[in-house]
Amino acid sequence: MLTITGTTRLLGVIGHPVQHSLSPTMHNAAIAHLNLNYVYLPLPVPPAALETALAGFQAIGVVGFSVTIPHKQAIIPLLSQVSPVAQAIGAVNTVWHSPTGWQGTNTDVTGFIAPLKSLERDWSHLYPVVLGNGGAARAVVAGCVELGCRRVAVVGRDRTKLEQFQQSWQNTPFAPVLTLHTYHDLPALLPRTELLINSTPVGMHPHPAHSPLPPDLWPHLPPSAIVYDLIYTPRPTRFLQQAQQRDLLTLDGTEMLVQQGAAALELWLQQPVPIEVMRQALLNALNSPHSS
Repeated sequence: MLTITGTTRLLGVIGHPVQHSLSPTMHNAAIAHLNLNYVYLPLPVPPAALETALAGFQAIGVVGFSVTIPHKQAIIPLLSQVSPVAQAIGAVNTVWHSPTGWQGTNTDVTGFIAPLKSLERDWSHLYPVVLGNGGAARAVVAGCVELGCRRVAVVGRDRTKLEQFQQSWQNTPFAPVLTLHTYHDLPALLPRTELLINSTPVGMHPHPAHSPLPPDLWPHLPPSAIVYDLIYTPRPTRFLQQAQQRDLLTLDGTEMLVQQGAAALELWLQQPVPIEVMRQALLNALNSPHSS
């Protein structure tokens, strides 16, 4: 049980909206387990108030905070320093205060690759196929490169947006590994991949019956393929149900959420954190009848 006093140090998550975030559940469970005098709060910040909020956080001594939609890109110009990976991705999800001001990084990459690292695969010969070309896809591309993949196929529906996605990686180490495709290319791409990733919101509430991959394309995937959905609720998504029906190895976004959160908390606390405690707190919240 957390006891809040006048000396309790503040952490939190900023977003708009932010009331449905499960991060406070996860982080406060770890803080209580470690018996530390910290608390992690949901902090609703409208887009127009972002700069004012940062000044306020500094004034009251906030140690650090997570960043979610819609601030991941907008916060970058307001930071004194941004890590190279966050700069390349173009998004920050973790901020902390230093003597030179607010600094930011992106732990989504760490979170994304954590469950993959435990699998025995030769990533240098793997050709991942990423469905979607939004913000989540950016962390996936960086994660695949960090794993050692030499090429990554990104699949989108809008050719103009795909071209913008490609241009946004120019002058980064990730540019040479990217290949861009539309959904028409999937019948040719899928037989060559052993890692299919959904980075789109297709399958989330309020359309849990939807899947980003049409039924007729599943037979193209090899039986050794890993199917990874970044969505963590519902569990499993329709996309992962389809994969399980073909006896394919599946991963959902739960572990990514846990691991990116643990990486952030370790950064703020400057000590190891109990990942299993965070994972169990998250699973309990997801399994609660009140979770959406």
